[in-house]
Amino acid sequence: MNTSTLNILNAESLDYSSAAREIVSGVGDLQESDLSRSELLGSLEKVDVLIVRLRNQINREVIDAAPRLKIIITATTGLDHIDMSYAAEKGILVLSLKGEIDFLRSIPATAEHTWGLLLALIRHLPWAYQSVLLGQWDRDRFRGRDLAGRTLGIVGLGRIGEKIAHYGQAFGMNVIAYDPYRKDWISTVERISSLKELCQKSEIFTLHVPLNPETKNLIGAQEISWLSSEAVLINTARGAVLKEAALLEALQNRRLAGAALDVISDETQSNRLTTNSLIDYARSHQNLLLSPHIGGATIDSMHATEIFMANKLVQTVKSIPFDRRPEAKR
Repeated sequence: MNTSTLNILNAESLDYSSAAREIVSGVGDLQESDLSRSELLGSLEKVDVLIVRLRNQINREVIDAAPRLKIIITATTGLDHIDMSYAAEKGILVLSLKGEIDFLRSIPATAEHTWGLLLALIRHLPWAYQSVLLGQWDRDRFRGRDLAGRTLGIVGLGRIGEKIAHYGQAFGMNVIAYDPYRKDWISTVERISSLKELCQKSEIFTLHVPLNPETKNLIGAQEISWLSSEAVLINTARGAVLKEAALLEALQNRRLAGAALDVISDETQSNRLTTNSLIDYARSHQNLLLSPHIGGATIDSMHATEIFMANKLVQTVKSIPFDRRPEAKR
């Protein structure tokens, strides 16, 4: 196959790895832009390979605007930003980090951000910082809590949950976890047999599960009611794992001490800043901390994943000559 016939569009190229760029350029004609949704839709007519992050929903509208599209590349583990069934129907391969466990164990960004959120929440760092900027110096107002001696409850002891367990142990915490699918259990982590028991025992409760039909709305009013009113909840997984209305009610009624979220259910919606009830609540309360899905967004981790995905593209092109693939259903 003559790879120079492949037109490749990197639609979110800001700070893209130069090493990955060089690898991808060896596969075809690489064009790099940083596109809004309307710009993306107008740029896809001749694109064979599309590289994206998380800015846009790659749905039917986008796929239909790309009649030549053969591959979508996303350096993410979650795929809820891509219409996977429609892509399959159209004969489009989706290359991602899903299932790349050995490689992902080397990527610390989301686990580190989880810990940063936890420390910022229990030590009231964002609000203490703002008070200093306002000319105040009130240390008594921002008394926090220790982590040492507390019980850290982890839902999902995969590659991120495992890192969180190690962090908790380094901070002198009692670490427990619930994961019915993990076989090779960590000897220093107490295995909990049910989600209810984990909730009841956890003082810090953190979510590290993929989004799928089984985990959607995994944590709702019932599960939150099992948590202590002194507990805090952390979610850096996906927004839809958590029933946000139940969390908001618990925070409003002080049924939880606090929560820190890197993800919300409607984060891909352009009007989220004016319609999401959690964002509105956080504007005037100090028991909810939000960040805009930046868990994996470090320069180091993003460059590492971009290089990995670039090499994955090379291997895919070598193993699947596109001139021999069945025509996609257009």
